[in-house]
This record gives sequence, C-alpha cells and structure tokens, in this order.
Amino acid sequence: MYPGPQTVSDVMTHTVIAVGREATFKDIVHRLQQWKISALPVLEGEGRVIGVVSEADLIPKEAFHDSDPGRLGELRSLTDLTKADGLTAGQLMTAPATTIHASATLAQAARVMARRAVKRLPVVNSEALLEGIVSRSDLLTVFLRSDEELAEEIRHSVLSALAPHTTTPIVVDVHDGIAYLTGTVQDTNLIPLATRLARAVEGIVDVRSALTNGHPTAH
Repeated sequence: MYPGPQTVSDVMTHTVIAVGREATFKDIVHRLQQWKISALPVLEGEGRVIGVVSEADLIPKEAFHDSDPGRLGELRSLTDLTKADGLTAGQLMTAPATTIHASATLAQAARVMARRAVKRLPVVNSEALLEGIVSRSDLLTVFLRSDEELAEEIRHSVLSALAPHTTTPIVVDVHDGIAYLTGTVQDTNLIPLATRLARAVEGIVDVRSALTNGHPTAH
C-alpha cells in the first residue's frame, strides 16, 4: 500500500519534443511556440542527449540586434556573444545537458533543478539515451494527493515506527496538506523523529506536532 517515495518514472512525460544538432534557429523557435514549451533536448545518433536549447539560449540574438552598439555590453559574457551568432541547435545549446535517471526520487530531481536553476530535466538511461522529460510542474503533482490519503500514509509510517513507544495513541489529522500530530511518547527524542517521518511523506506541506513526553503509569 505504501511502496515508498515516488520516482521520476512515475511522473515524467514519455513523449518528448526534441531536435537534432543541425536544427535551425527558426525551427527551434517554431517548435517552442507550437508546443508551448521553453526548452528542447538536443539529440545525436540514436537519441543520446548532448545538450538543451532553451529560450534563454535564443534571447542573446535579439539583444545583439539592438541598434545601439553600446547595448552590446549588456550581453553578460563571451558565451552570450557566441550564442547571439549561433544558427543551429549545436551552436546555441547549453552543454553538457543536466539530466536525471528515471529511478531518481522526486526529491532528488527537485534538488538538481534548484541547484542548476533549470525548469525541466531530460530523463536518460545509463547510456544517456532520452527516455522522457520531467518538469517542475510534474514534481508538484504530489501535492494534489488528498488529505485523507496523506493522513493514512502518515498513520502507517509514524505508528509502525513509534507504536512500541507510545503511551497514548498518536492522532494524525491533515488539513490542506498540513499534518497535525497529537499524542504522548515515552522518549522526548521520538518527537522530532515522528515529525521527520511525517514530513517525508510526499505531498505534505508542513507538520505541526503537539506530541508530548510521558511515561506509562506503573501497576
């Protein structure tokens, strides 16, 4: 019932719009507009990902067309000047591409996106062949899980770990993705553990813990 963290393969798009190294500037723009996307993987051979070409890679050409020569200084680097002169995907792309494997967890994918400041990641196999693409919006689908589904998973993960150490049943409620925990445990150190277990459930926005420390009454 609770198979563990979702992976990229659970949410990625399998049908990917891509281009070859020789795709022209205008062809790239056309595909971006046609499919309402902001970047395209660049493929070589049997589908090996060699780079990504995005709107950000195309914009320097427009800046280069400014009639004021002084504005050229606004191009941020030699790379921008090179891209401004680019005519094909191979000349315009950012390479090597930042990619991810289908077996990666959504948390891992989110960290890569944040660290590399990208909005989507080509999904590749061990030979760097394209298998799909995962976007920021794909990662956010975990937050569409119902409150009851989230509560049930927390009850399973929290209670299974803490049941031998509780003096009163732990009550779990979830409202708008926020988990509320109440109950009594025998060891204060278990309170942050319960919070971590609940927060690890994909789709949880925050955890509010009212767990307290208490000891069973001696008989």
